[in-house]
Amino acid sequence: MFSPKSTLLGLKADHFRHPLDLEATQAIKQLPGIDLMVRNLLGPVAEQFFYLENIAASVLVGEKQLPEFHKMLLEACQVLDMETPQLYVRQHPVPNAYTFAMRGKQPFIVVHTSLLELLSPPEIQAVIAHELGHLKCDHGVYLTIANLIVLAAAQLPNWGAVLAQGLQQQMLQWLRCAEFTCDRAALLATQDPRVVSSLLMKLAGGSPTLASQLNLDAFLDQARAYDDISNNELGQMLKEAHTVNLTHPVPVLRAREIDRWASSKEYQGLLKGETMRYSTKAESKGGWRNW
Repeated sequence: MFSPKSTLLGLKADHFRHPLDLEATQAIKQLPGIDLMVRNLLGPVAEQFFYLENIAASVLVGEKQLPEFHKMLLEACQVLDMETPQLYVRQHPVPNAYTFAMRGKQPFIVVHTSLLELLSPPEIQAVIAHELGHLKCDHGVYLTIANLIVLAAAQLPNWGAVLAQGLQQQMLQWLRCAEFTCDRAALLATQDPRVVSSLLMKLAGGSPTLASQLNLDAFLDQARAYDDISNNELGQMLKEAHTVNLTHPVPVLRAREIDRWASSKEYQGLLKGETMRYSTKAESKGGWRNW
């Protein structure tokens, strides 16, 4: 199904973490007590609830259930050098995929059927690898925090809502930065920048009937044109105002970032193992290594 790929034995999250993600994550960690609250207080209840709800209403992928998707998951985990989480397929009309991991005991990935219908097999693997990037980088706790704060902003009255909104904007900024890192994980797993860019193009304007008609080169030109808007102060302000309440960067911006990183020495060095120590004997994984 897929061409042979370089296995990135010894790959760590910081080998491919986007600098904006690193900066935003450091800022989030300065918020007092939030990490401890989610892991130790909310974690046990939320983890059990979401796991039970998901396993009751989705299909668990495995060797005997949707085996092609299972193979995609196994290969992506092997390339990214990480343990294999559970993968579920869920009936839903909105194309989406998400990851849940509170304390590392039962992480899982969910992909909606409408997204699978939109994408080619390599693009589906890119989606899976993107979600694996969240696990590799230990994004699970902060993803949960972001969802809780968004909910709180809608529930708290007056001054409480103002406080929650400030935290919400900070968390949304972190979410957008984290997505850049996970797109890099998708590229490392597929090792084809056109696959990741094509996925982003279909998320921007695709449908099962239009997918075959879309032109990737034209979309990449569009992505580069979007970048030119920030050449002046007004353009930069407009871009920031457009994205401030989004959980993901706009697809053209993500495609531009992948287009740039794919031609970088950093990416090429990872594929060649120049920034990682390889050995003939792999270290014991010891559970959820690297995240």
